[in-house]
Amino acid sequence: MAKNTSSYACTECGWQASKWVGRCGECQQWGTVLERGAPKASLARTTQAVAPAAGREALPITELRGDALIHRQTGIGEFDRVLGGGVVPGAAILLSGEPGVGKSTLLLDAAARAAQVGARVLYVSGEESTGQIRMRAERTGALHPTLFLASETDLATVLGHIEEVDPEFIIVDSVQTLASAQVEGGAGGPSQVREVAAALIRVAKGRDTPVILVGHVTKDGSVAGPRLLEHLVDVVCHFEGDRHTALRFLRTLKNRYGPTDEVGCFEMTGSGIREVADPSGLFLSRAPEAVSGTCATVAMEGRRALPVEVQALVVPTSAPNPRRVTSGVESARVAMILAVLERRLDVRLSDRDVYVSTVGGVKLTEPASDLAIALAVLSAHVDRPLPQNLAAYGEISLAGEVRPVSGGAQRANEAKRLGYSKILDSGIARLDLARDRAGLGDGVATGQRRRDPEPI
Repeated sequence: MAKNTSSYACTECGWQASKWVGRCGECQQWGTVLERGAPKASLARTTQAVAPAAGREALPITELRGDALIHRQTGIGEFDRVLGGGVVPGAAILLSGEPGVGKSTLLLDAAARAAQVGARVLYVSGEESTGQIRMRAERTGALHPTLFLASETDLATVLGHIEEVDPEFIIVDSVQTLASAQVEGGAGGPSQVREVAAALIRVAKGRDTPVILVGHVTKDGSVAGPRLLEHLVDVVCHFEGDRHTALRFLRTLKNRYGPTDEVGCFEMTGSGIREVADPSGLFLSRAPEAVSGTCATVAMEGRRALPVEVQALVVPTSAPNPRRVTSGVESARVAMILAVLERRLDVRLSDRDVYVSTVGGVKLTEPASDLAIALAVLSAHVDRPLPQNLAAYGEISLAGEVRPVSGGAQRANEAKRLGYSKILDSGIARLDLARDRAGLGDGVATGQRRRDPEPI
């Protein structure tokens, strides 16, 4: 008799093992390997060749006709921008994001706008009841007779709703809440997620109907479930934002029908979510007079230029270890800039606390903000404001050079459009020249000039 052995599988990535282990060998997660029961008999391998059906023969690529993709607009300009112009018929779109960021609100608004133009939309929710969705729809003004709601967690019932309603647009919230009775495991498991996603994608391709799937995320921000889920879909979008601020960003991580460097801006309000077509003024302070320690820069979010104001505060301290507090910028990057200022410009900051922050809660991760951070710190150090028409961007090297960054022309055009007539960029070449051009050349150094070592 065959030996009856148990099978173990990881609940995060689906990795299988013949015996229990404490750590998954694929995703390296602890405590996720669980017993699945006795394995089923393996299927025999297919070795016999089968002729392709008529009309499905392999053809030379030169004889195939490349049809242009037709993008259907959803009515939300920022959403269409991220998708590359709209939703492609038959596309499978995966939208992920942290809990409470506004994924369901965004998709309900997109469903309502599609229903406004006469499209039949099916919104399936496995997390909320139809009454709860109706209450949110009343608050956001998303009540339309061609918008159908269903609260189901069974895959077969969802497929039945699709056959009955015959929608032109399908939204499933979320893929981790659906389960199939034909597959082992609970909802959200790797096998269930694979089966649910594969079935809905088959419906999308067979009916030429776009399907949007909402995906949960883990604590590290990645999509929960097997990695295969991201490979199956055509578009992967991530909806992010700080719950303490109203601003939201929609980014594309994968797009078979358009670019992957577009970013959509939204604002969460009491009546729903609102797109922000021009977010230029969201990250700039509105002080009537110039204040020391502030400098404007231009950051690139995808292919969009966003002006951001950097603020710095420098105060004396008697503590042996001065504080370096940052918000919206990388602490390691700020520490490097402070070291360059102290070594190359003789700015003594070792006995002062330095605080650096951005306006509006935006996060600056690109090195193009180095020059603005350095000028803001210098301005706060001497308590002298920078000109209000000045904007700066550029990467600072350890040698004190201002290096060029990508998108310089687009950054300059955006800065000039907002009234920044004085722009400091990589054309300055050196940090000391940028300091002089900003009007901070005198009175910056507070310690005795160090003598550089003679060259060997």
